[in-house]
Amino acid sequence: MAAALAMTGAQTWITVAAVGVAGYSAVAHSRNRVPAVASLLLAAVLAGAAAQGITPSVPSALGPYVVLVSAGALAGFVRFWRHSRSRIDEMRRAQEEAMREAVQAERSRIAGELHDVVTHNVSVMVIQAGAARKVMDAHPEQSREALVAIEASGRAAMAELRNVMGLLAGQESAAAAGPDDGLEPQPGLDRLDGLVERVRAAGTPVEVTLRLPEGPLPAGVELAAYRVVQEALTNTMKHAAGAAAAVTVGHRGGRLEIEVTDTGGTPGTQSRTGNGRGLIGLRERVALYGGSLEAAPLPGGGFRLRAEIPWRAT
Repeated sequence: MAAALAMTGAQTWITVAAVGVAGYSAVAHSRNRVPAVASLLLAAVLAGAAAQGITPSVPSALGPYVVLVSAGALAGFVRFWRHSRSRIDEMRRAQEEAMREAVQAERSRIAGELHDVVTHNVSVMVIQAGAARKVMDAHPEQSREALVAIEASGRAAMAELRNVMGLLAGQESAAAAGPDDGLEPQPGLDRLDGLVERVRAAGTPVEVTLRLPEGPLPAGVELAAYRVVQEALTNTMKHAAGAAAAVTVGHRGGRLEIEVTDTGGTPGTQSRTGNGRGLIGLRERVALYGGSLEAAPLPGGGFRLRAEIPWRAT
């Protein structure tokens, strides 16, 4: 209607403003933008047809069209800006959610590393300290051996904790660190002997059978295999006092196989109870490489922990 008034020569600032407001509102607030723009153009054409008996000057004839087109363009820009802001907000929320998930995953990984390092070494130290206390007066030599084993376990724990702290410091700090920063490579199967010796020193007999594939294994696979053996032996010491353990590491069809069994504790010893965090962390670690983990009691007594980890594409 405003366009028709403008085309009849009765245009005033009110009619021109009405044209602008109508065009802006039609484009800015319409759910379907394309039909709204088409309707504006059709309205302008119909307004001109309604005034077919009038022959205004060219500037007067173009005025309503200019206002309609300008208002529609401004409304389209505002609508596009609002849509862009909405998309940016959605992307920001998605990015924040992804960051929270990444932080949670990193916290879980670090918690697993700390559990693996602290639980094993502290368990060995507690057992050795208890043994040293019992034989301190009657067998001082055995007491000294237990203290030496406690010292070795403490040094091993400190070395692995430094590695974890190095991971927390990040790559930039690691690059800035010098050769004498005290950091050591993450443990692998080459350090299995030291782990077994500490367990034996704590009073748990351990038999080891290794049949490793030729050539080097990925560092992550070796670390996962080491943690499987470490967790299994730690559980034997904590929950099966007096048991003997057997460790077997082999390979078949491009998969590394790790199995740790024990004979079960003596009657009256502590049962296998706990929060299971160690086994949960192991399953997550092994699953990262497409492997599997099984933990179950043996029919004749004792316990078995078995893991399979792919180490090459088959």
